[in-house]
Amino acid sequence: MSDLVSDVLAGKHSALARVITNIENRAPGYREQVSALHRHAGDADVIGVTGSPGAGKSTLVDKVAAAYREQGLTVGVIAIDPSSPFTGGAVLGDRIRMASNAGDMDMFFRSMSARGSLGGLSTATTDAVTALDAFGKDKIIVETVGAGQNEVDIVRTADTVAVLVPPGSGDDVQMLKAGILEIADVFVVNKADLEGADRTVQQLKEMLQGRSGRPDTGHHGTITGADNEGGAVSTTEAVDWKPRIVETVANRGEGVEDFLEALGSHAEYLDRTGRREKQARERYAAEIRTLLREDANGLLSAELERRGGLESFLDEVVARETDPYSIVDELLAPLRDCLAEERDSHHG
Repeated sequence: MSDLVSDVLAGKHSALARVITNIENRAPGYREQVSALHRHAGDADVIGVTGSPGAGKSTLVDKVAAAYREQGLTVGVIAIDPSSPFTGGAVLGDRIRMASNAGDMDMFFRSMSARGSLGGLSTATTDAVTALDAFGKDKIIVETVGAGQNEVDIVRTADTVAVLVPPGSGDDVQMLKAGILEIADVFVVNKADLEGADRTVQQLKEMLQGRSGRPDTGHHGTITGADNEGGAVSTTEAVDWKPRIVETVANRGEGVEDFLEALGSHAEYLDRTGRREKQARERYAAEIRTLLREDANGLLSAELERRGGLESFLDEVVARETDPYSIVDELLAPLRDCLAEERDSHHG
């Protein structure tokens, strides 16, 4: 086991920061580091926070992290930032926010750049969560900017997903329907002191009510109906979680306790119903598929380069001497033969 991994397991924050940098940069050896850390992970509670830009996610995450620290829990935060067009790194302004927790060693904050790499980002986030988990953080919060498909993929790495909806955002609620609403366990109407907050809460309630009767299978199984209470569901009833709606004014710390209570309630539900383990299995299945795709793609790209690159085949395709299917068959032939040999040797 590498010294760096040993240092992470020994609780050295500088080592944790270096491992996450390696993960983000896909530096040589990062895979071995994540592999070694994986067997020490699995105890943290992972919370995903997403929603439209300007909903106040950063402020709320800051307050939640501080509240967990007051409870004596250690916290890790990964904030996914849009990348700076100049350096490719995360926007500096976001790196230095969350000032209220600065200097607290049991509160680890890391900003990761989106860098426009849609596919690789969710893998890098998953790996960074593994590192924080193995390090021993009790709570890990993954905060994303925006509400696109990329964010949906990232928050899928979380046990509990919170979606922030700004008040007066009737159009936003409509827009959010496309995917993000399906994965929410808790809705937060932040800035609830602003005009339109009540209407937004009402719209969310109606939308959740509309889902009962025609269950949608979302992030956390089938949802058979929802109300604002969303209280503990006894195992004799349907074991479906009913998404909560919480109102907060994060910059004043109002509603933060309610939000923590909703998160705790969902964590308890996951443990009680065995859903936490089921979600972990689903996550690992998705991660393995993603890595297989990435690695197979890398192998085949290298083979393509070795044969003179794609350009060398295109002349033949344009001249109708061959076709895309035949080229793919030709490139995959060695891989197919190899796997067939492997199968035969096992059966033999």
